[in-house]
Amino acid sequence: MHGYDFLQCYGPTALVTGASSGIGEAFAVLLARGGFDLVLAARRTDRLDNLAQRLRDHEGINVRVCQVDLSRAEAIEAIAEACADQDIGLLISNAGFGMKGAHHRNDPVTLRNMVNVNCVAPMLLTQHFIPKLLSRGKGGIIITSSVESVMGFPYSAPYAATKAFASSLSEGLWGELQPLGIDVLALCPGSTDTETHALQGIDTSKLEGMMSPAAVAQEAIDNIRNGPVFISGAANREMFAAITALPRRDALLMMGETMKQLSDTTSREPHDHD
Repeated sequence: MHGYDFLQCYGPTALVTGASSGIGEAFAVLLARGGFDLVLAARRTDRLDNLAQRLRDHEGINVRVCQVDLSRAEAIEAIAEACADQDIGLLISNAGFGMKGAHHRNDPVTLRNMVNVNCVAPMLLTQHFIPKLLSRGKGGIIITSSVESVMGFPYSAPYAATKAFASSLSEGLWGELQPLGIDVLALCPGSTDTETHALQGIDTSKLEGMMSPAAVAQEAIDNIRNGPVFISGAANREMFAAITALPRRDALLMMGETMKQLSDTTSREPHDHD
């Protein structure tokens, strides 16, 4: 599938944040099947513990659980400590959450937490682990962004802005690290079959081309060498190529109407990225 030994290049251990559900959980399962040992980080310890035990039992790998809230400043230090004795060859910064609604109605504390989780956490995690990857001379970084990173999204403006940061960070790091043997990929999922939509008030019956978390994670693994940015799903790639080809004003007004039709545009509570 890869044409090279994926475990030999990016193993023996992967760190996955936001691993308690959705795309993060799918990454953990796929990597475990590929023979990776894992460090799994998220807020929901019960889910992490259940996932970790299942992977130990079924795949015979080593799994370490790190309970953290990435909106808090001490989270990065906790993850670094949990990984201190591990040979991390693959960093998957997947944790994040979104909000839908008119910007002026969003809760300011939740907005600040979203920036911490979606922007500050991947920035500081990559800063911490890059020296270790460089000392290995090989490895990879995947940062979960979003198709919403390609432009501003009315009624999802702050979330789209955080994901634009994630994609831009990934592109810059790709330019720094790819010549040194470290692969970097911004993964940009579209609609994915997770709890995210319900938590943000989106009517899933109106969504087309929804992908499974496993399919999204598999595409990222298959395309880590095709960075710096990858939009999951052929239909998503075609759709957003067409949208971004429009005059910017027209595209923004069109996406605003689409977002209003998909959701009630009210603010929602934060959640782990899926």
